[in-house]
Amino acid sequence: MSPSSLFPVSGELLACDGSAVLVPDFFSSSEADQHFTDLVAKTPWEQHSLKIFGKQVPEPRLSAWHADAELTYSYSGQPRTPHPWNEPLAAVRKACEAHIGHTFNGALLNLYRSGSDAMGWHSDDEPINGVNPVIASVSLGAERRFDFRHKQTREVVSVKLPHGSLLVMSGACQANWHHRIAKTTREIEPRLNITFRFLLR
Repeated sequence: MSPSSLFPVSGELLACDGSAVLVPDFFSSSEADQHFTDLVAKTPWEQHSLKIFGKQVPEPRLSAWHADAELTYSYSGQPRTPHPWNEPLAAVRKACEAHIGHTFNGALLNLYRSGSDAMGWHSDDEPINGVNPVIASVSLGAERRFDFRHKQTREVVSVKLPHGSLLVMSGACQANWHHRIAKTTREIEPRLNITFRFLLR
């Protein structure tokens, strides 16, 4: 069975070496509007710093880590202590789990306040994510371009992620592809992204 055949709605973006299935209208417009409003207001947003060329600089976005109790997650060299599940985050997780048939125990939320907020090239390939992890990414708010880049061939695949969409990355996607949200000079409203994952204990 191919990775994309695990999902009831087909929208495969990658031709090889992993799977990334896009469901553009996973939430209705009204559902997505409500989730966006509630999550922006209820999330305990933090701004961490990154070391770049020996200097500490603030991350160009706000973030929060929610997970089961005591399930710490580290990325970019920063350990994140989990906040408890709240609503509507728990409801969004339940909807993703029902659609995909996969369980998640953590969620990283990122708030891109404007076009100057971004996420550089990376893969969600930390050992705690396991081999060939299933990662469900929900986009709410302003539409942003999402880029994949193959680690060997350097092929780039780009897609716009609409308000209320679900992107499911699985198979060898994290092993073979980087992904990013690039900066843009366009005037753009905020975007909220949630990446659900299952961390190994």
